[in-house]
Amino acid sequence: MNKPHTPLHRLLRGDSQEHWGRDPGQFDERSVADTIASLSGPVFGPRGWFRIDVKGAERIPPAPVMLVSNHSGGTIIPDVWGFMWFWYRHFGTTRPLHPSGHELIFANQRLGRWFARRGVLHANPALAREVLTRWRRDLMVMPGGDRDTWRPYSRRYQVEFAGRTGYARLALQTRVPIVPVAHAGAHATLMVLTDGYRFARAVGLQRFARAEVFPVHLSLPWGLAIGPWPHIPPPTTLRYRFGEPIPVPDDLHEGDEVTEERVLEHDARVRAAVQSLLDGLRDEG
Repeated sequence: MNKPHTPLHRLLRGDSQEHWGRDPGQFDERSVADTIASLSGPVFGPRGWFRIDVKGAERIPPAPVMLVSNHSGGTIIPDVWGFMWFWYRHFGTTRPLHPSGHELIFANQRLGRWFARRGVLHANPALAREVLTRWRRDLMVMPGGDRDTWRPYSRRYQVEFAGRTGYARLALQTRVPIVPVAHAGAHATLMVLTDGYRFARAVGLQRFARAEVFPVHLSLPWGLAIGPWPHIPPPTTLRYRFGEPIPVPDDLHEGDEVTEERVLEHDARVRAAVQSLLDGLRDEG
């Protein structure tokens, strides 16, 4: 059952249509191809605002897989934009990738339609299961969400999934491999001083906007900014590293109960893999 809309969601909703981002069939190859073409050169590429550095993509097995990554870069999430640009340049539009997104990007009809046609879906367990099983497509999950993308700059090479393990349960239940992904670079486009987690909890921001942070950061054009304001990112290199796929354990057979213990073990393996990749990125400099 869907959760009731928050006051902020209702404020932004306007003329929204609830179906956007709830159907993988809304993915439109032409829209994706046009977007990738428009971003190639001026935004992403060897001479673009963001240079893309990827290693390990040959490790990605055939669909469906779940790609699990850390999350960086504040509200404008350049890490996701760079990843999607690389994915479709590498695989083409015949292999759709569905990222799970926050409900606020679907709060307005025009914005919701734009993202839905490019494969973004509501972060919903039932919908994610449908992507992996019925549609047999790839799913991208960043479990840490706002806690991860607003983690302090001093912790930019540390995984922060905030104790969220639903992705691991889903992977075990659907029996799909997880490909760990680490990213570095987007956190260099601003300096997060604190995520404001305690303040957000104290004022009940989760109830108002489904957010767990109220960050303080140094960013353009604001200088010192309080709150999750979008920023202007300076040019930087966005680096991505893919790890070896993590399969469903051999001793978990179809029909077996997926216990909490198994979920926690799977989550620990994935977090360790992403952290190892992040350590490598840190050592690369």
